[in-house]
Amino acid sequence: MATATDAGRRARDHGTVKVLGRVGMGCFGAVYVIVAYLAVQVAVGGGGQEADQTGALQEIAGTSFGAVVLWVLAVGLLAFGVWQLLMAGFSFQWVDKQHKRIFKKIGAGVRGVVGISLAIAAIRIATGSGSQSGDQKQKEMTGQLMELPAGRLLVGFGALVVIGAGVASIVSGVRKSFMHDLDPSELPNGSRRWVERLGMVGYAAKGVGIGIIGVLLGAAAIDSDAGEAGGLDSALRTLAEQPFGTALLIAVALGFAAFGIYCFAAARAHRT
Repeated sequence: MATATDAGRRARDHGTVKVLGRVGMGCFGAVYVIVAYLAVQVAVGGGGQEADQTGALQEIAGTSFGAVVLWVLAVGLLAFGVWQLLMAGFSFQWVDKQHKRIFKKIGAGVRGVVGISLAIAAIRIATGSGSQSGDQKQKEMTGQLMELPAGRLLVGFGALVVIGAGVASIVSGVRKSFMHDLDPSELPNGSRRWVERLGMVGYAAKGVGIGIIGVLLGAAAIDSDAGEAGGLDSALRTLAEQPFGTALLIAVALGFAAFGIYCFAAARAHRT
């Protein structure tokens, strides 16, 4: 076990892994900036692509050098995913409380899975194989869970977990706890306050999106209808249907853009 742990830490600290992982975090941020653009399109009634990460990749595919950019993103996102998984297993020693360290590791593990999933989606789109939207995946997974014994309870529990993750993201933004994972000395002079503000807005907006996904999942469990579940695109369109929905959705979109820009700074200064 000790040998495996040492090997994992050496892999995490390897210069190439760290550089590729940081570049990948920038790619992850770029995807969120494009999601923000798609969310604004939905808000003003001109949304063509789905306003989620897969929709962002498809939006890129429609540009002049889309295939090349997708391959670059695929490599970067794959590296980001691997880096996050290594951090989930062997990092966050700077977090003093055990329960907080566990939550940090879980978050890194989730980001790792998301990064690798997005890399696979980018490859599929670049090669013309297509990729399921977040909504389709969510509905299928929910339907499969519903078919299991106590399926509605499982989906309901999952909804509570997702809502909890959304609340945790909002709390992280409000308390600025995300800054504990950054090394301020690695940030450009005079940029700390801006990075802090971008992270506050970005984490809060991301939490709102995650929370609405959890609410949709909960509605699916209550009504025993997997069709009511949905991914980020459904969450944003649900938000747009509320009173003052256009303004709310534009605010969330700006928050996504802020999170994407924050990721560029975090890519440079994130502790390992």
